[in-house]
Amino acid sequence: MNAGTSGQRIDTEMLDFRALPAGCLAGIISLTSPLDACRLSLVSPFFNSVASSDAVWVKFLPADYQNLIPASPSVSSLKNLYLSLCDHPVLIEDGRKSFSLHKRSGKKCYMLAARDLTITWGDTPRYWSWNSVPDSRFPEVAELLAVCWFEINGMISTCKLSSMTHYKAYLVFKLTATVYGFGNEPIEAAIQLSGTGDLQRTVFLHAEGEDVQNDYRYPIEREDGWLELELGEFFNEGGQHGKLEIRIFRFNGRWKGGVIIEGIEIRPN
Repeated sequence: MNAGTSGQRIDTEMLDFRALPAGCLAGIISLTSPLDACRLSLVSPFFNSVASSDAVWVKFLPADYQNLIPASPSVSSLKNLYLSLCDHPVLIEDGRKSFSLHKRSGKKCYMLAARDLTITWGDTPRYWSWNSVPDSRFPEVAELLAVCWFEINGMISTCKLSSMTHYKAYLVFKLTATVYGFGNEPIEAAIQLSGTGDLQRTVFLHAEGEDVQNDYRYPIEREDGWLELELGEFFNEGGQHGKLEIRIFRFNGRWKGGVIIEGIEIRPN
């Protein structure tokens, strides 16, 4: 086949697509993925107008998105709203949680702020301090000053999460220059869904020196400058009003301090 014949065939296929009603083509594209829709928008101006339309992107947004965010950001299209929710989490529930979307899938992501967590001795100023820091998405973060009973609990209703989705939970935090008591100190992390047993693992908030054990989870640095530590994973079937409980604890009597807690993030893996 020569180049002219090939070009004619491609033009003919493009004309065939143009013959489809825009609503029909939008319906087809909406059955793909956000990534596919973005790729198709680069094919031609015609495909861009359809693949970027609200008729396509409303299918990628959660069905209840209008109830999840306080007020839709000032955006020109649902595609831009989708991309904004991926890159810029919005605060909900009086700043006690943030909501965003997983860019590749459109699945729901949440972060529970430190104020939304139950922190043992968290309201005692000699043990924990509540501060505002410029690089946090939340109004307040919790700084550990000194405790020998380290325990943080979080909870979220599973109906808030996307159904039929594998999730992971992460502690989001920073270490201060004066951190102590966590160096290569094992911490227990547990995740429990309603009606199931604990899924428990050992993690480390602070790797000190070269004594790192490859079988355990250690913190990694995020793009936003915070650290995150994987606490566990679970599968959310959906269709039920259960709850997810997350717990981090260490009760060995050793004093600890120098950790700033931003929250616990729950996002698709």
